[in-house]
Amino acid sequence: MTEKNDAHERRDFRQTVYDDELRADLRDLMKLAIREDSETAGDITSRALIPANAPGRAAVVSREHGVVAGLVFAEELLQMVDARLHWETVVEDGATVDKGDVLGYVFGPTLSMLTAERLLLNLVGRLSGVATLASRFVEAIAGTKARIYDTRKTTLGWRRLEKYAVRCGGACNHRTGLFDAILIKDNHLAFGGISDFGPAEAVRRARKFLEQNRVGNQPLPMLEIEVDSLEQLEQVLPENPDVVLLDNMSPETMRQAVAMRDAIGATSELEASGGINLETVRAKAESGVERVSVGAITHSAKTFDVGLDWV
Repeated sequence: MTEKNDAHERRDFRQTVYDDELRADLRDLMKLAIREDSETAGDITSRALIPANAPGRAAVVSREHGVVAGLVFAEELLQMVDARLHWETVVEDGATVDKGDVLGYVFGPTLSMLTAERLLLNLVGRLSGVATLASRFVEAIAGTKARIYDTRKTTLGWRRLEKYAVRCGGACNHRTGLFDAILIKDNHLAFGGISDFGPAEAVRRARKFLEQNRVGNQPLPMLEIEVDSLEQLEQVLPENPDVVLLDNMSPETMRQAVAMRDAIGATSELEASGGINLETVRAKAESGVERVSVGAITHSAKTFDVGLDWV
């Protein structure tokens, strides 16, 4: 996933897609979800009222306007509850829907459908909420050169699923975890054991570590460093890390940072971060940075309202 930047070929973090790794995460989560909802007795309300083999068909319906995500997992989730349950897709992940739109249909034994109902609605509601909020941040900076990125502020165990939803909303993924990119933060530099060197030396040491641990001809992982002042930025730019994170800087300070980077011809992209919301994000993007990372996309997303209606 590369595209040309004005100064260099842009490198980026791994972007989450629907693959076997993502499906494995879903299965792990849904095993826990099924166990906590059904234990060994199953749905005792439905068992008391619904004949075991009574067939049913129901629509999953949007109750509001937004962007949907998680529908790609529906069939697998349903099959984990009962192999006789099936999903018929009407819209695809990433689609914009309105209140009353049918997202897809569930059919099979009614008893099993009722057992799976809340699992499916919780999954689609959570991921569609993330996708919808991501799309609002993307819309808020339309026309600027900046791109919206998520963070690691995700629900425990849901990270890849939520990052998939971020992509459905049109935003980009920051690093998946601690394992796949270097991000040197203030706490790394402040730790007493390594406080004998500054941010520029930290970049040099991190790059050396990556080169020493390189596997074959594989591309080196992304290397990013956080700075909280223009003085620190001036020190690290000659080292050309892939990205420099500008922590809690004002739009005016970030404009100065962009000018400094451009004046020396450094190739690092600049990332705005820190307390960014829908009211402040455009001003941050208009400063000229290439990236804006927003933890709120995942940690503050409201569950999207979806329901299941019999047909």
